[in-house]
Amino acid sequence: MKPREKPTFDQLPDAVHWLCQEWRELKPFLDRLIETSEIKKDQWFDLNQLVAYDPEKRSKDTFYGYVHFRKIPHHKSGRKLIFLKSEIDAWLASGLRKTIKEVQAEALDRMAEMNKRRVTR
Repeated sequence: MKPREKPTFDQLPDAVHWLCQEWRELKPFLDRLIETSEIKKDQWFDLNQLVAYDPEKRSKDTFYGYVHFRKIPHHKSGRKLIFLKSEIDAWLASGLRKTIKEVQAEALDRMAEMNKRRVTR
């Protein structure tokens, strides 16, 4: 069956079979394209979904506190709190603890900065 040919009623089973074959070949390509591109839409969470998504499984009350003190990125839809997955992922990643070597290196850099300021005054 040629792709641009208009099938007759008798040719419909062959046309459907051809379409299914084409789809099977295209689907893996499209899946990879969606995974690697910005076509993939960001996901919105309500509070219950956020609690389920949180690796630490903090309570709703904890998240209400974070919202109140603006410690977590959030949006409001009317009176309902909603959270953007990409913002939550960034927020979670920002909470990573530094290694001792990283803390020591930062402290040394900060001390060197402070000493430079003292010398230039």
